[in-house]
Amino acid sequence: MDDYVLGAAVATDLVNTAPEVMVNTGDTLADPDALLAFLTAHDLRLDALDGGTVPLSPADVASVHALRRTLRDLLDAPDAGEAAARAGVLSAAAGTGPALRRDAEGRWRWEVGSRDGAGVGDELALLTATALLSVLRTLGFDRFRHCASPICTGMFVDTSRAGRRRYCVPEVCGNRINVANHRARRRAAGRL
Repeated sequence: MDDYVLGAAVATDLVNTAPEVMVNTGDTLADPDALLAFLTAHDLRLDALDGGTVPLSPADVASVHALRRTLRDLLDAPDAGEAAARAGVLSAAAGTGPALRRDAEGRWRWEVGSRDGAGVGDELALLTATALLSVLRTLGFDRFRHCASPICTGMFVDTSRAGRRRYCVPEVCGNRINVANHRARRRAAGRL
């Protein structure tokens, strides 16, 4: 719970795997292999996978798709109170109450555990929901944003220090805007 950056990044990336966001490529979490690649890319080792010995199933993909819709609704909440309520419900359904535990260096850290028998979707729900609650508390509701690109429906959680992030996937959406602006400037310069 102290380090919300990973969970917020997973929430952002998960929401933006949806086919309505990735209109050119479609659903980027279409099958168990794609879900495994997503988990690996985020360096997530979930207890539900039992150290990698339990294969992912189509049911796991379906649960993560449901979580993706829930997270999008949470990020799109009308106000901070509603976002907090939605994140609270999500974390309570997936996990156990918070506890303080000492880490390897002896510092006190918040810890939230998943319920016995929790699946991949449940563990991702717990990770993302607790991170979003921490972002709300630490950075504020205005860090839940829609992508500034006029042709994108993506959303993101801005955990940057300055809080000035504008695009869900800066290297894609931001680059598109930069290229469009560059072309517009070149056209305007050619008309002078």
